[in-house]
Amino acid sequence: MLLVGWLCLLAACSATKFVPEEEHILSSVEISADEKNFNVAILEPYIRQKANSKWFSLFKIPLATYSLSGRDTTKWLNRTLQRIGEEPVLFDTVQARLTCNDLRMAMVNMGYMHARADYSTRTKGKKLKCRYMLHPGVPYIINNVYYDIQDSSIARFLSNQSQGTSSIEPGTPFTTERLDAERKRITALLMNNGYYRFHKDYIQYTADSTAGSQLVDLTLHLLKYKPNSAAPETAHPAYTIRSVTWKSHDNDSRIHLRRRVLENNTALKAQQPFSSAALQKTYNNFGRLQAVRYTNIRFQEVPDSQQLDCVIQLSTHKPSTISFQPEGTNTAGNLGAAASLTYENRNLFRGSELLSVQLRGAFEAITGLEGYQNEDYEEYSLETKLSFPRFILPFPRTTHRTSATSNPRTSESTELAVSYNLQNRPEFHRRIFSTVLRYRWSQPQRHLNWRIDVLDLNYVYMPWISDTFKREYLDNENSRNAILRYNYEDLLIMKIGLGISYNNRKHALRANIETAGNLLSASADLLHLKKNSLNQSTLFSIAYAQYAKFDFDYTRLVKFDEENQLALHAAMGVAYPYGNSNVLPFEKRYFAGGANSVRGWSVRGLGPGKFKGTDGRIDFINQTGDMKLDLNLEYRTALFWKFNGAAFIDAGNIWTLREYAEQPGGQFQLSEFYKQIAVGYGLGLRLNFDYFIIRFDAGMKAINPAYNNHREHYPVMHHHLSRDFSFHFAVGMPF
Repeated sequence: MLLVGWLCLLAACSATKFVPEEEHILSSVEISADEKNFNVAILEPYIRQKANSKWFSLFKIPLATYSLSGRDTTKWLNRTLQRIGEEPVLFDTVQARLTCNDLRMAMVNMGYMHARADYSTRTKGKKLKCRYMLHPGVPYIINNVYYDIQDSSIARFLSNQSQGTSSIEPGTPFTTERLDAERKRITALLMNNGYYRFHKDYIQYTADSTAGSQLVDLTLHLLKYKPNSAAPETAHPAYTIRSVTWKSHDNDSRIHLRRRVLENNTALKAQQPFSSAALQKTYNNFGRLQAVRYTNIRFQEVPDSQQLDCVIQLSTHKPSTISFQPEGTNTAGNLGAAASLTYENRNLFRGSELLSVQLRGAFEAITGLEGYQNEDYEEYSLETKLSFPRFILPFPRTTHRTSATSNPRTSESTELAVSYNLQNRPEFHRRIFSTVLRYRWSQPQRHLNWRIDVLDLNYVYMPWISDTFKREYLDNENSRNAILRYNYEDLLIMKIGLGISYNNRKHALRANIETAGNLLSASADLLHLKKNSLNQSTLFSIAYAQYAKFDFDYTRLVKFDEENQLALHAAMGVAYPYGNSNVLPFEKRYFAGGANSVRGWSVRGLGPGKFKGTDGRIDFINQTGDMKLDLNLEYRTALFWKFNGAAFIDAGNIWTLREYAEQPGGQFQLSEFYKQIAVGYGLGLRLNFDYFIIRFDAGMKAINPAYNNHREHYPVMHHHLSRDFSFHFAVGMPF
């Protein structure tokens, strides 16, 4: 409340302090139309003058900051306030008249041929409100479409193309957008079939409308070829590629790529017609190769013929690099440091294969543990990745065909990875060996990315567990963590998975599904797998995990203006152990709270259900579940310089799918779960450096399902700062 009061006080500062006499500050701008169904929002970008920006669309803090300064700019404070603030926007009648003209032309281009736009103002003191009124009228409709194609070969070619793809069919609105789309469609069609010299300026239109009617007869004219004003008109030449050659960009060094790789990534083929789509596909293919820095493709016309020689110039990266990266870590409040050393070879087999070898070490000083000899956490890992810019096994025969001639909007890759991770905690030591075979492909034009994990194998080995940990949490049947003993035994996870993501800057969607243990379970009899004392099937005397898991994540961005937008986010996940497993592996379980979840709680501090945990030394292990729900609403606003602000409301929790005595109140029940949804709220500050974002979020609990009494269940009305406040530091946006 104090913050809101301060914002109101600051916004109330004299906004007219720097407004000259007989001039007015533009306090607000509105746009409306006299047609109810006309969408005025699409014309807002044509307004030349807009009022001063607002924080959260409410407070004109930048203007108020500017107004706090004095007129004497020799003083440092005044210069600073004016630099970080925003100068008053003074209403300009010239800009208003130009805006009306722009709005009128925009409506004409939308088919409203007799559209008008005007503006009116209302003043109060030195403040002025401006309102633009649109009078679009009745839109024009295409009545008949005629074609005047003056090149007979092109006329024959177009007549053989499939019908129904034109955007200027009779009965459709008469708009410049439709006319331009048809020009682009025909131009692309011709340029993909040999017409190297064709461009859309050879296509023109004639429109004829009858007086008193909103019907337009449209004629499309396709003119003959004329390279310059002095040359005679001729038929458009259709070119064939005579040869394709590859050269180093500096012409002195050799290209460190195999001949077959060059051919496979070149969609332009000798003895084939020139194709603009194949040209773009070639650029895309070489652009995604790790070994290639940039590509330049030139065409040389063969004299006295309609043939082209294609020369592809390539500049390649240095094949090998070594990098060192230090970092700070903060796991559940425990501070530490980490460093990684990475070696990369971008052209291992002269086919732009990427080999990456990373050695990483981390250290954290763990606090709050009692009864353990060591209070440090150490981690060392070695990870090797090999990525191919194409599909390999099990697709060896189709690799070369798909690389060059597949959809020009698609790219493929294959990844192989092997890693070893060593973790030494005060409670236990853990070793993890992993290997994965993964395929990825993307469709940039559709904003789609796909991933298939053909094989993902993880082996978890526990060489040592402290006596204190065993006694208090594993061997004691009455221990609240007895159910999690499964996660501190040797374990084998063999899974397959499928992932899809979609992102068009307004909508972002991710969905993943994975299953583990099904192949081993189906082959148990064939492989003669033995069972352990818990009746679990084992491979090499190690029980394997069996479960199914599904995750869904959706974000919607609603943009109000250049400075303000609303982000809506929903995420859910569910994982179910069955067959050979009664409990999910710890790494596959869900947790709630933290910088990317319900920010009123610390990491792993929420749930499951109404389970509130205790002050146990390793409570984060128990506050996990099989199901998760996150709902977030965040209002984002630009502040000044690189600083952005946010106000958010978060809701969600995790649940278990089974009733566990050690997690009372944690099981999901359809009749109860909505009562167990936690709610938090808060403010955020972000430093936006474009290529990365540093984020600070301060969250408060509003509804805490862990408590039944009114005072603690609704901390929003009975807040206690030390109990209900959480601060988060993170890199990147939460969603």
